[in-house]
Amino acid sequence: MIRLDIDGVFAHAGEKDIAGRATAAMDALSSLLRREGAGSEMLGWLDLPLMPEKQIDEIAETGKRIRGENDCLVVVGIGGSYLGARAAIEALPFEAGFPVLFAGNSLSPVYHDRLISGLEGKRFAVCVISKSGTTTEPAIAFRLLRRKLAETLGPRAVADRIFAVTDPAKGALRRMASEEGWKTFSIPPDVGGRFSILSPVGLLPCAAAGIPIEEMLAGARAALGSFSMKSAENDALRYAAARTILHERGTKIEVLSTFHPELALFCEWWKQLAGESEGKDGRGLFPASTVMTTDLHSLGQLLQEGARDILETFLVASRPSRDLTVPGDEADLDRLNYLSGRSLGEINSKAFEGTRAAHESGGLPVVTIEVPSITPGSIGALFVFFEIAVAVTGRMMGINPFNQPGVEEYKSRMFGLLGKPGA
Repeated sequence: MIRLDIDGVFAHAGEKDIAGRATAAMDALSSLLRREGAGSEMLGWLDLPLMPEKQIDEIAETGKRIRGENDCLVVVGIGGSYLGARAAIEALPFEAGFPVLFAGNSLSPVYHDRLISGLEGKRFAVCVISKSGTTTEPAIAFRLLRRKLAETLGPRAVADRIFAVTDPAKGALRRMASEEGWKTFSIPPDVGGRFSILSPVGLLPCAAAGIPIEEMLAGARAALGSFSMKSAENDALRYAAARTILHERGTKIEVLSTFHPELALFCEWWKQLAGESEGKDGRGLFPASTVMTTDLHSLGQLLQEGARDILETFLVASRPSRDLTVPGDEADLDRLNYLSGRSLGEINSKAFEGTRAAHESGGLPVVTIEVPSITPGSIGALFVFFEIAVAVTGRMMGINPFNQPGVEEYKSRMFGLLGKPGA
């Protein structure tokens, strides 16, 4: 389902160099599968694709209920508590047409005022996602939305329209849910936010949107089988080895470039996964992303001729889920008749091929990760592929890929400025 092409890095990290790291990559993978090493208490994400059918059915039925009883769903969360779900929902075509909105991912008053104003007169549900229930951004948004629910639908309707995804036993949100009688789902304690997409954190919003979550999990299971093999031919390990070698040789930035705008939020999910997992102890590739061909008209010059400390990884699908044909025009004033009758998908594919060749000739190492098409199964597979590759890269770099001590610094300073008690 996923094809990796790393020929474009061999001028910078030779094929023998990458093969020489196969043992180290397999050792890193083995330590993950044995649940050993730094962060071993946070490896429950490896079990998520194997979720019991009963739990999948409960999530799917709850999503169906949300669609049937409401005009839209507002998902409240930040970081790993929302990025995966939003990535999947924006990537996948689905027939339900049920709107899923997102709140609590910033402190912008303008954004939240527009969102809440747009809920006027609508039947809406809220899915609040937080292990603790005290994270500032989603906690504020959740207060605002609970008030809006009560104002719009009456206090008695609130409990039936709130769905909490939280810690199974402790935390402020678990306590509120127990006291108020909200429907709840648990976040496994051994799964961190950025690795939680295939738990109820990501699956419940996807189910509400109408995405067949069983197909997403089937793709994830297939990928887990392929990319957990201790083999030098394992593409997740080869990708991790190439990234590690390039980083050691001076590459500072990895740009995930896609020619599919529907994958823009998938790139945002990847940026958190890679940045928060690998950016420690003065190490880690800075994750950035581009959406082509749009960004060829803004960042194309830099990628072609700028500093050569960038790895460009292309994420592409060989077949679009929908397509259009370029019509002919008798006057041909725009000189496009040479494209008449050809599909937009073919033209987009040639733009990718031309861009990859140009950037490689300009001195960039390039990697291509290709799926046949963007489907629930391939998205599930990509989640697992990148999770394993990033975890292995972190282990090869000698850091703990599963903690994030640096994110507390800004919080402590913000809380002090706001006068939080005890800050």
